[in-house]
Amino acid sequence: MQELILYSTVGCHLCELALDEISHCLSSRSLVIKEVDIADDPDLLKEYGVSIPVLFYSVTEEKLYWPFDRTAVNDFLIKNFD
Repeated sequence: MQELILYSTVGCHLCELALDEISHCLSSRSLVIKEVDIADDPDLLKEYGVSIPVLFYSVTEEKLYWPFDRTAVNDFLIKNFD
């Protein structure tokens, strides 16, 4: 099963909204979301501190920055997995 990373942090309401948008798009795919808290890593905090939430696929190194909706998530998934 392939994995997408959602860079986020605890208490981020935008991250919760992003996870909801992403979850709706994954129901028909064999993908999982791994949430990574940027507060636990100084390098991630420096890179994404003002940008979270960010959806990341490590194989292609593609990133989808907030704000995004289901259409943008679906486009991201099609680009990387279809």
